[in-house]
Formats: sequence, C-alpha cells, structure tokens
Amino acid sequence: MNITYPYLPPNRSFLYVAAEHPHMVAAKNHAREHSLDATVPTGSVVVVGDMVVGRGANGSTYHEDHGCERVRQGVPTGQRYDLCEGCHPKNHSELRAIADAQAQGHQLAGASLYLWGHWWACQDCWEAIIAAGITDVFLVAGSEKLFNRDHPDNSIGRQFA
Repeated sequence: MNITYPYLPPNRSFLYVAAEHPHMVAAKNHAREHSLDATVPTGSVVVVGDMVVGRGANGSTYHEDHGCERVRQGVPTGQRYDLCEGCHPKNHSELRAIADAQAQGHQLAGASLYLWGHWWACQDCWEAIIAAGITDVFLVAGSEKLFNRDHPDNSIGRQFA
C-alpha cells in the first residue's frame, strides 16, 4: 500500500485492521462516547498484551466558543497547531490514551495503539508514541479514504452510521 501521509517518522509505519477488530471497536466506541469534536471524532486505545490499558478521545470545548484559527486561515491538516488552543496536541486522542495508561501505572514498552477516526498521526502524537515505547500503531483498513477530508468517498459526518 503506497499512501502519502501528511507526517510519518523515519522507520515507522502504520498497520491496518478491519473496523470490526475488537480493539478498533473499543477505540470507535470511546470516540463515540467521549469525543468533543463533532466533525472528526477520534478515539485511541493503548493495548498491552491483549488488554486495553489506556483510552483517549479528541476534542475540547474551545472551538464552540472561539472557532478555529487554523480553519479561518485555511491551514492544511497537521500544521500550525500552535494557532488554535482547541487543536493543540494535548487534545488528540493518541496523547490522551497514552496519558491515561501511564496515569494507571502501565509500562508501554512494546504496546500497541489503535486509532479510530483518522488516517494518520501528527508529529506530536508520533513523538509521544515513540517516547512511550509503543511499537505498533493500527488504523482501520481503508482509513486513508474513510477519514480523509480530501477524499471524495470519505465518511466524515457519517462515521458512526
């Protein structure tokens, strides 16, 4: 599969699983129940062995009150998170899932992360994934179409249908 991601660190790659994979279903359910981003809800779970040890969903209430400066300026996806408090990586599901697992005392060396609702991970998220020792990052098979705003066959707005 030859996909050009907005960001991918050297010597790293994404793995893909069916949307029905149990850990991906857990990430999807967490996004549905906890994401504060109505447009692109995402959820992540961190898995050690076969046990989910951390969960995170994206979003904040900042956009409701202030809008998004990145949107106003037409900034491409994955860039200039510094312009908008609501887009800050601390509000990304990957960082929240890692923080949740670590807060519970889990060691994440060799763990996996399952990301539902997006088709790539930004540089800040990758840096946190690598620093935590997570080795595998899984996306939904076909996510480069399903969750890509620029793809004509995306599911944006219909992610839970």
